[in-house]
Amino acid sequence: MFVTLKLSVLLAIAVDLALFLGHNVWASLFSDSAEIINKFASMTPLLLISFVFDFIQGILSGVTRGCGWQHLAMCINLATFYFIGMPIAGLLAFTFNLHSQGLWLGLICGLACQSSGLFLLTLMTRWGKVAEVSTNSNRENVLLA
Repeated sequence: MFVTLKLSVLLAIAVDLALFLGHNVWASLFSDSAEIINKFASMTPLLLISFVFDFIQGILSGVTRGCGWQHLAMCINLATFYFIGMPIAGLLAFTFNLHSQGLWLGLICGLACQSSGLFLLTLMTRWGKVAEVSTNSNRENVLLA
């Protein structure tokens, strides 16, 4: 699991580097408007940050699904996006007038909290017990080492 997590982060960095170096090229593929290209350029740093967290949470969500812990991942997703990310997004966008950057920052906060929660869940798991449970009918709690 940690090998795939490291590979995912390396891939995210490669994608981030390609997007960072060619953000004007990417934007000009979709629009000729200088205003849109400049807006995309101003949003690129936020996009780069969200890519890294999204790559990490993709791997960790796969781990929780593979272990049969969909209910735990759902609780983490619900708590982080609706109770952390959305209020921060609304506050930054509408109260502090950050508009689209505020919405994106709220999404990044939710994504960072989700990745952190899933990472803690993965770290706190007693993997020896998970292996035992998968071979036996012993349904002992395998979380919280």
